[in-house]
Amino acid sequence: MNLLLALVAGLSVYGAILGIRMYRADAELPSDLAVALEVGASRTGAVGSGIDRMGMRWAPAVLRMMGPKAVNKKRHQIDMAGNPGGLTIDRYAARRAVYGVLGLAGAFSMLLQGQLVLALLMILFGLFWVEAGIWSAVRVRREHIERTLPDFLDVLAVVVSAGLGFRQALERVAGKYEGPWADELHITLRQMDMGVSRRQAFEELRRRNDSEQVAMFVTALQQGEELGAPIVDTLIALANDMRRTDAQAARRKAAKAVPKATFAVTTFLLPGTLILLTVGFVYGANVDLGFLGG
Repeated sequence: MNLLLALVAGLSVYGAILGIRMYRADAELPSDLAVALEVGASRTGAVGSGIDRMGMRWAPAVLRMMGPKAVNKKRHQIDMAGNPGGLTIDRYAARRAVYGVLGLAGAFSMLLQGQLVLALLMILFGLFWVEAGIWSAVRVRREHIERTLPDFLDVLAVVVSAGLGFRQALERVAGKYEGPWADELHITLRQMDMGVSRRQAFEELRRRNDSEQVAMFVTALQQGEELGAPIVDTLIALANDMRRTDAQAARRKAAKAVPKATFAVTTFLLPGTLILLTVGFVYGANVDLGFLGG
C-alpha cells in the first residue's frame, strides 16, 4: 500500500511540475521530437502516450548522456523488437526519463520508511522497466518469425514454380501473411521499390532481425543468386533445413527439461509424498504418540 501511494504521489508531483514548465516554456519541441510524439500514436495506449509527452522534453538530455554508440545500439535493438507500441528511440529516451524519476522518487520514499529492499526494487524499476519490455518484444518477435518462416518458404516455392518472378511472388505471398514476418517483407519490398538493390535490402532484413533462420534465408538467397542455383530448389531445401533445426532444438529443450523435472520430483514431491503417507498411516493406526512428550 505504501509503495502504491509513493508511486501515485511521485507521478502526480512530477506531472504537475512538468505541466507548469511546459506551459511556461516559449520554445517549441524540436521537429523530430514532435514527430516522435505522433509516430505510432494509434499503436500505443493512453498511459504510454501520456508518459511519452511527460518525458519528451528530457529525451535529448537522455540521448546525450547515452552517447552516439549506445544510441545506435539501442535503435538497432528497437528495430529488432519491431517498434512495439510505436516505440522510437526518442520515445524510449522519454520513457527512461519518466521511469527514472519515478524510480528515484519511490526509492527515496522507501528509504525514509526504512524499506531498503523496496528502495532497491524501485531503483531497478526505474533502470530496467523499459528495457524489459524491449527484451520481451525481441524474443516474442523472433519466435513468431521462426515459426512462420518454413511455411512461408513452402508457399513461396510453389508460387515461384508456377512461373511468377521472385520479386512478384514475394510480394504476393507476403500480402497473404500477417504479423512480424510480413511486416519485415513489406519493408524490404518498399526499399527495393525506392531503388535499393536486392542484395542490400536483404542485408538490411538480416540486420533488423536477431534470428538464425532469417540469416539462413538471406544467405541462401544470396548464394543461390551468385551460383545460379534454381530458386525453387533453394527455398524447399531451406524450409526442410529450418524444420530439421527446429526439431533438433525441441529435442535439446526436452533433454534439458528431464533433469529439471527429476530434480523437482526428488527434492520436493517425493519427500512431501512420503511425509503425507507416513502421517496418514500413523493417524489411521491410532498409534499413541504420548511417549514422545515424555
